[in-house]
Amino acid sequence: MRIFTIGYEGSIQSDFIGALKTAGVERVIDVRAVPLSRKPGFSKTILANGLAEAGIDYAHLKALGTPPEGREAARKGRQAELERIYAGQLELPEAMVQAAQLLELAAERPSALLCFERDPAACHRSLLLSAVAPDAEVVDLFA
Repeated sequence: MRIFTIGYEGSIQSDFIGALKTAGVERVIDVRAVPLSRKPGFSKTILANGLAEAGIDYAHLKALGTPPEGREAARKGRQAELERIYAGQLELPEAMVQAAQLLELAAERPSALLCFERDPAACHRSLLLSAVAPDAEVVDLFA
């Protein structure tokens, strides 16, 4: 299975959607706990509408997002703490259900996991894929 990842940090919606289209992505799977953004075009409804206009499906899997204490650890560069907190998040029943949904969605059509951080190594989306799809071919996109 091939799964794309993309972060919108430093991007605008048109460039972001262009990168997805160029890669052949047909679905964005938003793995933010809070799908709101101060960046224009990246809050859930506006983003979903922009993606729909481009022919790209949108799904939000909230339980796969990072809890507040994990986001704080990430902001402060405490990677080991983020990894510990996020591993606990993935053990929650709702996260397990949504992890299975993620795999089903990604198997149906070319999909990209979405979060804020441009660098996947600084983002929980890399931790997520390592945990739930360790054998997947991961392709990191940059808008």
